[in-house]
Amino acid sequence: MITAWARRRSTADHVSGWMLVAPSVLLIGLFGLVPLVWSFAMSFQRNDLQTPAEWVGLHNYDQMLGDPVLVAALRHTLIYTVLFVPLTLVGSLVVAGALNRNIRGISIYRLAVFVPVITSTVATGVIFNFLLDPEYGLANGLLEKVGLPAQGFFSDPDQALYAMVAMTVWGWIGFGALIYLAALQSVPKDLLEAAALDGCGPVRTFWQIQVPQLRPVTAFLTTWLIINALQLFDEVYVTTKGGPLHATTVVVYYLYQQAFQYFHAGYASALACLLFVVIVLVTLIQMRLTRANDESGAA
Repeated sequence: MITAWARRRSTADHVSGWMLVAPSVLLIGLFGLVPLVWSFAMSFQRNDLQTPAEWVGLHNYDQMLGDPVLVAALRHTLIYTVLFVPLTLVGSLVVAGALNRNIRGISIYRLAVFVPVITSTVATGVIFNFLLDPEYGLANGLLEKVGLPAQGFFSDPDQALYAMVAMTVWGWIGFGALIYLAALQSVPKDLLEAAALDGCGPVRTFWQIQVPQLRPVTAFLTTWLIINALQLFDEVYVTTKGGPLHATTVVVYYLYQQAFQYFHAGYASALACLLFVVIVLVTLIQMRLTRANDESGAA
């Protein structure tokens, strides 16, 4: 009797749980799973989003091998990722360490650091377009004051990608700092007290005691930042439109051009599938490395 009642109770709990999550599951399926399956199917088609699609098999994937703009976009994406991820990680860690203090007005400082994260990318792009304008921008005005030559920034093919890195690092350091700050505040106080008794100063305690405790957080942030870097689009669209001379054309922006400017939706879908596979592989590799690191640390 008790077993039957417990079984009915368990079934009722399952039904209630699914009823609660049903709206989210429906939205994820409708706006996440369905477009994913549709995009995968379109990658085997010649589709301009206007006329009936034509099945072309692997033609879109073969086309990637001889696409020089895609090769350049992949190179730009790789360079951006290699610069953006470590700079954001180190900057976030240093800022979090500076904010992890009990001083007057610390809440204001923390809010100021986090403001760029909640600022829309459109607003950020407009601000940096103004600041880095080669003719009347504030940055060149300051360079002129100290006797340095004016720079092209977003209008210079040799500088545009690095200016993009600087803008996005500024925009996302606050997010990483917030995550690191929460992790720093969870470091056991006993460790810090023991380090103080052993004569460790604040800087040495931070790098030798606190930072090693942040490995899981660092692994999470590294994965998240890599995925974010591989999907760079908004900032490019607002500031440079992939220019000048394709200097800031990254994979997602090139995908957008193929789909909505040239109406090569089949080829764009193949690019999206390629990017999806790369992101999955990067995530799996990072998870494997993190697990191996944790196992070696436990041993």
